This record gives sequence, C-alpha cells and structure tokens, in this order.
Amino acid sequence: MDTVRVLIANRPRLIRELVMATISDQPDIEIVAELQSDSGMEAAVEQTRPDFLIVALDEWDHLPKQCNVIMERHPRIKIIAIAPNRNTTIFYWATLDIRSSQIESSEEGVLSALRGKAKSVS
Repeated sequence: MDTVRVLIANRPRLIRELVMATISDQPDIEIVAELQSDSGMEAAVEQTRPDFLIVALDEWDHLPKQCNVIMERHPRIKIIAIAPNRNTTIFYWATLDIRSSQIESSEEGVLSALRGKAKSVS
C-alpha cells in the first residue's frame, strides 16, 4: 500500500488540529509537514513533495493565489481547501486534456506535426 503524503497549511489552529486528528492515525497517510499559516507554503511543498496540500480558504470560492503557483509547478499535487466559516470543503486537482487527430502517414505529415502545422486527415 502506498503512503499518501500530506502537507497541512491551515488556520485557524482549531481547524488544523481537527484535520490532523482526523488523518494522523490513518496507516496509509503521512503528515509530512504542518504550517501554522500559508506563509512558507511554496517552500514547504518544494522540500516535502506532498501528494496533498490542505489549506484554509478565506474566500470560499477562490483558491489562494499561492496554490495556483504551486499547482503550476507541481501539477500532480491535489489540494483540499477548507472554508470553515461556510462549512465548505473543496477538492482541487489539475488534469491534462489529451487530444488526437489522424495525420497524413508520410514524411510530410510527420514533419508538419513536429512543426505544429499538422493537417488532419478525414
């Protein structure tokens, strides 16, 4: 069984402690770091390489800007954001949209695709 690595950067303290109490006795979950606020979050992610980041949401419908930067640099990280004042929790993850198109089976078709000028074959 793989261990899920979690970094907790959450305030207020009561919410952070409740989150830690909830997950700390799970054998497949490891808390790799705890931050009392979201300052230093980017550096902590770099150092600990967690699978999940748990943060507080000040505005329930806006992920903190630091999280956008973290997800750009670490697209595999997942974020659980808790908005205690709204009793809301949101799960964020990044996806890769994979598309395909049939191209001409020729030297020209391959070279065009390599140059970003591929023409689809119907």
